[in-house]
Amino acid sequence: MRITGYRTLTTVQEWGRPVGDANGVYADGVMSVPIIIVHTDEGITGVGLGPHVEAETVFAALDGQDPRAVTALYDRMLRQTFKAGHTGVVFGTIGAFDTALWDIKAQAAGEPLWRLLGGRERTVHAYASGLDFGLTDDELVAAYQVYAELGLRAAKLKGGLDIERDRHRLALVREILTEAAHGMRPGLMLDANESWSRKQAVRHVSELERTFDLAWIEEPVRRWDADGLATVSRGVRAAVASGENLTGLEQFRPLIAAGGLDIVQTAAVWGVTHFLRVAALAHAFDLPVSPVGTTPVGLLHAATSVPNHIASELQDLRPPVGVALDLHVADGAFVLGDLPGLGVRIDETVIAAARHGKTSAPSGPHVRPEHAGRRLVVTADRGGAAHQPHPVDVRPVPVNAEVPQAARG
Repeated sequence: MRITGYRTLTTVQEWGRPVGDANGVYADGVMSVPIIIVHTDEGITGVGLGPHVEAETVFAALDGQDPRAVTALYDRMLRQTFKAGHTGVVFGTIGAFDTALWDIKAQAAGEPLWRLLGGRERTVHAYASGLDFGLTDDELVAAYQVYAELGLRAAKLKGGLDIERDRHRLALVREILTEAAHGMRPGLMLDANESWSRKQAVRHVSELERTFDLAWIEEPVRRWDADGLATVSRGVRAAVASGENLTGLEQFRPLIAAGGLDIVQTAAVWGVTHFLRVAALAHAFDLPVSPVGTTPVGLLHAATSVPNHIASELQDLRPPVGVALDLHVADGAFVLGDLPGLGVRIDETVIAAARHGKTSAPSGPHVRPEHAGRRLVVTADRGGAAHQPHPVDVRPVPVNAEVPQAARG
C-alpha cells in the first residue's frame, strides 16, 4: 500500500450559542474545522481533523510511502519541517496527517483504531466543557443540564476575570451535577486560558477554594512558564492542568521537571502519535493525562490504550457539519463503535453548503487580549459578559463570521 495524495476541506462547528473564554467570545458560535483526507493506491482513505497550513511541505515526507508505518512517518514529518520549525499550526498539520494515517492503518487491519492500539474497553470517561464564558446564568444552567442528563459528573467552566462571577457560576453547575448524581459530589474545574500572572492565579484560586474543592485549575499562567505553573501548583490545593498548547515532548519536559504539571493535557489537533508519546512521558512521572478538543475522536481511541488516562473533554454534543462519528455518549462516557479506523465519515455536499457566506473573523478566543495578566479590576454584568477596563479584552465576533479552527478547549 502506498500514499498517493491528499485533499483538504474546511467545515464548521455550529454551537447555536455564544462560545468562548476569558480572551474573547464568538457571538454566533461558529468555529471552522479544517480536515485533511489522505489517499492510497488501494482505495483506502484516512481522515484527520486539523490544520492544513504548509500541507504541501509536510506531505512531501509521506508521498509514496506505506501509510502503515505511522510512527516512523511521524518522525519523518518532523524532520521535513526541521529548519522552519514544527511548532504551532504546522504541528497541527502534522497531527492531522498523523491521525489520517492511523485511520488508514486501522481500516487496512479491519479493526476500529481503539482495538488496533490495544484498548480493552470502548468507553472513555468524559467531563463536560461548554466553552461557556459568554452565557447568561439561564443559558449556563440549560447547557449543563443536558450534560448531566447524559451522566456526566464533572464539569470545566471558563473563567478567570472575576472571582465573584466564577464563584456564582461554579455554584450553579455544582447544584445541577449534584442533583443529577443524587447528592454525590461532582468534579469541578476552572479554565483561565493563560489570563493571569502567578500571584493573580494563586489569589484567585485560593479565594475560590474557600467555597469549592476544585479538581484542577487549567492554564493559570502562560503555557511555557514552568516556574510559574510550579508556583501556582504549590500555592493552591487544586491540581494544575496544562499542555494543550504545547507542541512536542521538548516543550513538556521542562514543565514536568519543574513540577509545573499535575494533569498533563494534549490537544486533539496535535495527533495520535503525539498523544501516545506524551502519555508515556507523563506515566514515567506518575502523572495522569487528559485529552482536550472540540472533536477529539482520534485521542479517544488512543486513550483506551494508555494506563494513565483520567478523563477526556466533551464539548459540543454535535459533530461538525458534514461529519459523522461512530461514537455516542452514555453514562458519563464516550462510547466508541466498531467501524474500522476512526469511524469518521465525511459528506462533502453538506460541508460545501455549510461554508456558503462565511468570512474571516478578526477577533475571538484565539487572539490574546493586550492587557491579559495586567488587569487590576474587572466587573461582570448580569448577562455574564465581562466588562473590563480595556475594551479590547473581550470583544464578540460579528455574526456569520468564520473563525479559525478551535480544536482546543
